[in-house]
Amino acid sequence: MKIDLNFPDFQKELFKLERNELFAFIKTLKILSRMDFDQFRRSPGLNLEKLKNIKTRKGLPIYSIRISRSFRAILSMEGEYLRFISLHPDHDSAYEK
Repeated sequence: MKIDLNFPDFQKELFKLERNELFAFIKTLKILSRMDFDQFRRSPGLNLEKLKNIKTRKGLPIYSIRISRSFRAILSMEGEYLRFISLHPDHDSAYEK
């Protein structure tokens, strides 16, 4: 599994993170970097949730994962890539898109 952090809107949000949020995100990236897709899908700590009725431009499902208790990230899976789309340090905003 490869991790893609190149989505422009995602990068804007990444650079706005507070220090503790950034450390939580980096910790999650380290965990993800050691996983394959099957482990990723089964990991209870990430709390992977498929967002209903929302898809990428290519028609792929979009998911939410837990970064911390109050922080979620939105991403998609395409081929061997896990693509980060947005970050939501306030948790509830992840479900408003």
